[in-house]
Amino acid sequence: MFAIVRTGGKQYRVAAGDKIVVEKIGGEAGDKVTLGDVLLAGEGSELKAVAGLTVGAEIVAQAKGEKVIVFKKRRRHNYRRKKGHRQQHTILKILGIGDEAKSAKPKKAAAKPQADEAAKPQAEETQVAAAAPAAEVPAAEAPAKKSRAKKADSHEVSTATDAQPAEPLKIEGAESEMTDTPAPAKKRTKKAE
Repeated sequence: MFAIVRTGGKQYRVAAGDKIVVEKIGGEAGDKVTLGDVLLAGEGSELKAVAGLTVGAEIVAQAKGEKVIVFKKRRRHNYRRKKGHRQQHTILKILGIGDEAKSAKPKKAAAKPQADEAAKPQAEETQVAAAAPAAEVPAAEAPAKKSRAKKADSHEVSTATDAQPAEPLKIEGAESEMTDTPAPAKKRTKKAE
């Protein structure tokens, strides 16, 4: 059985098991979506009524298309603009059309309770961790606070040494003392003619 569906302003011919690339649809990999805008459906050369017909699909991945370069230029005006664009796409795997799509939905509903059961033991573990004695937690945090204090003390020492005035450097055989301050700029004077 095949169907022609419309999504993202484009039309696609699909059959069960096909993978198609469509404009971005919200959701993550593994989510199931339903495409309700079916334009045509049939099997072989026979067409079926499309009233209320849906196509079930699963999101395989969210991806980007090839980069398209957008280059603008106005000659003789030194105007050039170059930008790239990558269109967002969603890769879908078609699960079924019509009744086949409806039979795929109970699988999704059955998967949710199993996920909830798996989450319950994790929730119990977090409750046990939260019920741990409060005396252990501050002991672990205390060394971290001391290290922060050491860093702050070392910072103060380094700033204190930087704040002291620099002593002039004396070089043997030189007539003047050298300092870290820059020399004043010379003024330019015009020569009288």
